[in-house]
Amino acid sequence: MKYFLGEIHYLVPNEQLDQFVSLHRAFLQTGYDQDILLISGPKVPRTGAYLVARSESLDDLLAFFANDPYQLNHLASYTFQEFNPVKFHPCIQDWIQS
Repeated sequence: MKYFLGEIHYLVPNEQLDQFVSLHRAFLQTGYDQDILLISGPKVPRTGAYLVARSESLDDLLAFFANDPYQLNHLASYTFQEFNPVKFHPCIQDWIQS
């Protein structure tokens, strides 16, 4: 399994995003349900978001996020950086080591 820090960059004003937030969060929930996502949330101030994800490959992760309503509606762009989680809090040990 590979681990990634993700950054979402909003391409439109927040007012344009607002009508898609519930769809975006429902999409993210599918990532949590599939154990792809560990954490996600908007930046402060709200110019984008961060997330921690895992996947067999970057291509698989990109394919998953291709279905995000933000991506489908050209509201945001995404960048992912692979990293190696050598140290982590014990409360996420199962997610890291599964």
